[in-house]
Amino acid sequence: MNDWLTHRADVSPEATAIVEASDGTEWTYERLDTVVEEIAGKLAALGIREGDHLGMLMETRMDGVVLVHAAMRLGCVLVPLNVRLATPELRRQVAVTNLSALVCEAETESVARDAAGDVPVVSVDPSDTTLADRDPAAFTPADWSREDPQVLLFTSGTTGNPKAVTLTMGNLYASATASAFRLGVLPADRWHLCLSTYHMGGLAPLLRSTLYGTTVVLQKRFDAEETLSHLREYEPTGISLVPTMLRRLLDSGDLPDSLRFVLLGGAPARDDLIEGCADRGVPVCPTYGMTETASQIATATPDEAASHVGTVGRPLVFTDVSVVADDGSLAPPGEPGELVVSGPTVMAGYYGNPEATEEAFCEHGLRTGDVGYRDEGGRLWVLNRRSDRIVTGGENVHPGEVVDVLRDHPDVAEVAVVGVEDDEWGERIAALVVPDDDAPVTLDSVREFCDDRLAGYKHPRLLDTAAELPRTTSGTVDREAVRERFR
Repeated sequence: MNDWLTHRADVSPEATAIVEASDGTEWTYERLDTVVEEIAGKLAALGIREGDHLGMLMETRMDGVVLVHAAMRLGCVLVPLNVRLATPELRRQVAVTNLSALVCEAETESVARDAAGDVPVVSVDPSDTTLADRDPAAFTPADWSREDPQVLLFTSGTTGNPKAVTLTMGNLYASATASAFRLGVLPADRWHLCLSTYHMGGLAPLLRSTLYGTTVVLQKRFDAEETLSHLREYEPTGISLVPTMLRRLLDSGDLPDSLRFVLLGGAPARDDLIEGCADRGVPVCPTYGMTETASQIATATPDEAASHVGTVGRPLVFTDVSVVADDGSLAPPGEPGELVVSGPTVMAGYYGNPEATEEAFCEHGLRTGDVGYRDEGGRLWVLNRRSDRIVTGGENVHPGEVVDVLRDHPDVAEVAVVGVEDDEWGERIAALVVPDDDAPVTLDSVREFCDDRLAGYKHPRLLDTAAELPRTTSGTVDREAVRERFR
């Protein structure tokens, strides 16, 4: 099959594909298709071929939208990389994914070159190696099947080692279809996009809207006041947010009546946030999903969210969720267990990591590492994560990553890292440190040490010191006792 934009441009060329929120510039599907064809030719001139892995290191912007579609037209696998990562983290991810080239922007060019090694780097902005300066080369558009890998996206998972999730065209198509059945699609829909496109939550609307033939309102990055202003000006019908963003929007004012849904995911939402949405008439749809399932697993309708506060709703169509007890049996309604997912949205595996892929699956499907239950009505409730993963501001952080860095701090003998509940961010990263020889250890010194070693959102926000770490009878760190110190 052809890439999705080719089909959409043939079917509805004059329909509006993108509105740039900053200045109101509108792109029809025909115009977008023309520019994508040109950029695909320029990438072909760079040597990119079908099956190659194409890295993308840039914030949400129009050039990124074009690159998403150009990669699909060429038949290469898109690898969006997180612009917030430190150079060593990016260097590991570039190596893991076997990139053929890395496309950056002016703001990320320096770190892209430091992280890329021998991988060619090209910028969408004026540079010594600007993509626009290349003459397009002839190429044959790819012929896709549903089994073909389309995207590699990184997830922190349940270990500190980054894993690249292989999502096929079939995974993304099934996710778009299931989401449409749950949220509904109308011809005049506009999806306001202010999430980063290196996360599934930001990438999905670009792909889905192309299938639906609807519009995306594109904002480079979230800012509560600015986003609220754009929502009122462009009157979108849907938006994807993490809880911190939604809370900040509500603190800034009332959301427009044009919204049919506010898809809320990326981190657990507090009950008072959902209740506040119900009181103010905000059509919030709490959702539970994973990168490994191409986004949504279960999503609650606004009525369901209001009447059953805390639920993430029922699984999407064709998605099966099993609740597996510790003994491997299926738990009855109301009884908690690990949530295991099967269906057409489940990833093909972790790229280049067959051991992790094998560990991720059991006889019932993909093991999420999360604990929850199904009620008598079939609604899903997520209780906690089996792992110790921290979710702060919608970003996943494994404490082991932070511990590994802080252990190299010259004044730190031992350290434990936990997530502490926070109204603003969902969780804050807290570090309990045992100083080396009573050396003074401050939060500022710890955060400074983390610079260039960890992304900013992985830096500790809270710090305490102790003579020794609390431990269980088996000798492992008592994480709940650590967490209690910060409460």
